[in-house]
Amino acid sequence: MLPSFSIHPRLPRAAVYGTAGALSALTVFLCSQRLAGWQTRTASTKTAAAVPGNFVDGTAGSGIDFHHVAFQTAKKYMLEIMGSGVALLDYDNDGRLDIFLVNGAPITDPTPLGTVPKKADPKHWHRLYHQKPDGKFEDVTERAGVKGVGYGLGVAVGDYDNDGYPDLYVTEYGGNRLYHNNGNGTFTDVTAQAGVGGSGWSSSAAWVDLDQDGLLDLVVLRYVEWDFNDHPCFVSENVRAYCSPDVFKPIAPLVFHNDGGGRFSEVSRKVGISKPGKGLGIAIADADRDGHIDVYVSNDTMPGFFYHNKGNGTFEEMALLAGLGVSEDGRTYAGMGVDFADYDNDGLPDLAVADLALEMYALYRNTGRAGFEYTSRSSGLANMTLQHSGMGLRFLDYDNDGWKDLLVSQGHVVDTISAVNPNLKYREPMLLVRNTGRGFVDVSADSGGVFQQAWAGRGLAVGDIDNDGRLDAVVSTSEGPAHLLYNRTETQNHWLTLKLTGRKSNRDGIGAEVRIVTSQGQQFATATTASSYLSSGDKRVHFGLGPATVVDTLEIRWPSGILQTLKNVRGDQILELEER
Repeated sequence: MLPSFSIHPRLPRAAVYGTAGALSALTVFLCSQRLAGWQTRTASTKTAAAVPGNFVDGTAGSGIDFHHVAFQTAKKYMLEIMGSGVALLDYDNDGRLDIFLVNGAPITDPTPLGTVPKKADPKHWHRLYHQKPDGKFEDVTERAGVKGVGYGLGVAVGDYDNDGYPDLYVTEYGGNRLYHNNGNGTFTDVTAQAGVGGSGWSSSAAWVDLDQDGLLDLVVLRYVEWDFNDHPCFVSENVRAYCSPDVFKPIAPLVFHNDGGGRFSEVSRKVGISKPGKGLGIAIADADRDGHIDVYVSNDTMPGFFYHNKGNGTFEEMALLAGLGVSEDGRTYAGMGVDFADYDNDGLPDLAVADLALEMYALYRNTGRAGFEYTSRSSGLANMTLQHSGMGLRFLDYDNDGWKDLLVSQGHVVDTISAVNPNLKYREPMLLVRNTGRGFVDVSADSGGVFQQAWAGRGLAVGDIDNDGRLDAVVSTSEGPAHLLYNRTETQNHWLTLKLTGRKSNRDGIGAEVRIVTSQGQQFATATTASSYLSSGDKRVHFGLGPATVVDTLEIRWPSGILQTLKNVRGDQILELEER
């Protein structure tokens, strides 16, 4: 458990926030608290040989015709390189996932100081694609009323008014947009009356019930203090480059409390989620299993933030104390996509963060005692990611064997990176990493042609798009198309997908903790749409069951505190469960 996150007596409090050496000492202490090896902690261990996946790009002929616009300029404005997010949601409740893709807006060369880019042509619109009964998609953007206004970046999905229809929050540079789902195939922009427009450069956002009152609140990350000023940065004399984030000041996030009646109040300082950062990724989980959801923020070139829920409506940032936010040697990194999930099946949510090449992706195992330990090297993840740049990142059990694997969209942010370091690439294939129960194995090369295609990957959303029990994905690229990736992995393994409906809790069940026990052992998951990079995933909770056909015990701890238990649940189905 993580009840206090207290500083070890040998580490004075001032040292924790001081030099990199102090951070390294803290990390070493936390690592010393590790439990026995991974294979002895888990309920069962894989014995089968590593099985590659099989993902197929089904974009052609699907009806999805999207191209992200970034308007890259000679001025090298940072806004151009960030890409945009993607969301998977069933906006009309027909049982089939639809796709929402965020788009940019025109940027001139140069752009005057104080400009807020506006969409000027249909090719700049966000796009909503409705999935038809035959599995094809139709563009319903204009009819639905979600084409957008400005330069879009991220998207978050949640039913904030508990009416049974998912709503859309889109982050755009200079001000964000809340689209209320009317339940008839259309949305209404209610930003002004809701009071959630915000300001500055917003990035990722998450819907989560912070105070457990049954209404979803909204946490909105902001990246840096930035404007269309002339910030000249150079790789060599007269060769202009995109500036490092270190050039710009961090900025605090926005937290909008859901007051009910369609109104929100900004409460970041009041609740304690207000530390200035350079936030790009956000994920939620109850890290210490105390019944209250915690929030993690991945920051670019500075330590990540772990906001621990104190249970009284306020949070305390304690990433360094918990062993999160820096590498094992106390170094910061360019934190991008993030996910909170239990990869070793010990009942505790772990954390993974994607970053840029030469940093290696960060993996933190929840020890259940002093905090987290950095396991990128011991798990095998370090070697396979050291020379790659990750953006969107999600845990998923792609082969339904009962162990959570990793899928990562990759691509550097600097288009000229190869000129600086020939070993690094701007466009990269995606990464698929299989969880063997004893470590991670890169199976990308054998998992389909999509892993041979080099993209400037950005947003990534995961969900079972065709409802066949295998998790699929949608990937966005910077200044490029979106890709619909169907999971066609051949497996005899079984699965279970849960669609939760809260009653006392929020309608989506976001924040609910689900534990299953089968003949193969236990698994644990948190219901959420937040994670990855600028994106929002399928709210349904998916489990691979391996050879088991029945879940012996299924437990749901709802955000309200209600514990619901089912016995002998049949696998290979999408099961709808209401809070009782």
